[in-house]
Amino acid sequence: MNKNIIVVLMLAAGLASCTVGKKYARTDPQAPQQFRASVAVTADTIQLPWRTFFREPQLVTLIEKALNKNNDVAIAMKNMEQLDLAVKQARQGLLPTLDLSVGANRAFLSKNSLNGSLSEQFVGTSYMDNYDATLQLSWEVDIWGKAKMQKEAAIANYFGQKENLSALKTRIISQVAQAYYNLISLDEQLIIARRNIDLSDSTLYMMQLQYNAGQITSLAVNQAEAQKKTAELLVPLALQNIAVQENALSILCGDYPDSIARAGNLAEVTPEEQFAAAVPAQLLSRRPDVKASEYAVVNANARTGLAKAQMYPAFSLTPQIGSNSFKFNQWFDLPGSMAKTIAVNLTQPIFRKRSLRTAHETAIIEQEKAVIQFKQTLMTAVGEVSDAMARSNGASNRLELVRQKTAMLNKATDDAQKLYKSGMATYLEVITAQNSRLQNDLEAISIQLEKLSAVTDLYRALGGGAQ
Repeated sequence: MNKNIIVVLMLAAGLASCTVGKKYARTDPQAPQQFRASVAVTADTIQLPWRTFFREPQLVTLIEKALNKNNDVAIAMKNMEQLDLAVKQARQGLLPTLDLSVGANRAFLSKNSLNGSLSEQFVGTSYMDNYDATLQLSWEVDIWGKAKMQKEAAIANYFGQKENLSALKTRIISQVAQAYYNLISLDEQLIIARRNIDLSDSTLYMMQLQYNAGQITSLAVNQAEAQKKTAELLVPLALQNIAVQENALSILCGDYPDSIARAGNLAEVTPEEQFAAAVPAQLLSRRPDVKASEYAVVNANARTGLAKAQMYPAFSLTPQIGSNSFKFNQWFDLPGSMAKTIAVNLTQPIFRKRSLRTAHETAIIEQEKAVIQFKQTLMTAVGEVSDAMARSNGASNRLELVRQKTAMLNKATDDAQKLYKSGMATYLEVITAQNSRLQNDLEAISIQLEKLSAVTDLYRALGGGAQ
């Protein structure tokens, strides 16, 4: 018997080097050679740390607070802890299990049964006691590499979640920056509105004097008052939007809604556009969401191998040792009460209503889906970079034009005021000039915000830097 067990063990050890799962090999995602537009290059690092890119002190403080206190980040960190436990468990896959079982039972047997009659005869009681303590070892020989594939799947899950956490942090950094820029743009809109109210007050005062002198009609005064109301309407709207944006930014930073300290204007917070040289293929090593998508493929590959291994035979050893007695005072009377068992088991699934084959085929489909999703994630990443570059370039061109337009309208407003005082321009020309200047100033802020948003999106799209 011992020789037979040794032979079986040697056979199992010889087969333990076999594996049924395929080693992971990256599918070529066929990334394009370049983006639709070139990225300005003033840095050589692969990823630019966010503290290097965002330098405005108040913004840096908000980002640090968000990374430390944001609830989504906290949940992602807890997910990391769970997956770390799963990896530790998977690393123990080759070890046996050991169980201790201790029990006692009393069975009242039928007097007409064989056991009942024997119990009456030999024990002298109408019942039979059984006291048992067993230590059982169970070990499955890892013939097909199941433990290795389970470990690969767990590690891929862990590193995938780590990349998802990095992607989440990068996204939160971008969201905090964009919310901060939006808040400052609302401040500037409020300043412009109040400045236009003052300008309208001056115009209205001048027209009121002319109306009292009988030089103009009430129509001119009414038009000037309407122009003033146009500017006044912007004030409560800006204050409302500021409060809403402060609330959202506070929650993003892990606090209850409150006021937010910030810089004076958009020019003070504009980051330098310093990006690493980039081609689409490099997003594979920069973008955390792309890397997480590839880890999902690695996990799916390991699970495909596990599903296939379930279709093959399993070898297991289950030795056990303990003590057994029908009398309590002889329970641990060794060696008389000692009981030993050793078993070698071979289990080969034969008919499972096609469940194992279906599971394997499903795993193959899931792996193919993961590969497609990996390609789609890379395509989306390339598209986001291209979109951000297009918005950044477009906003830069529009900013130059709006600066020229601003200079012209500022001069036109001043000239209209002077000409009106000298009687060489009508009140409609003054009001039109003021309204055009107001709309242009608001448009200029909108374009500046769009430029900052595009630059921030480009920073994130190129991989960002959550550290």
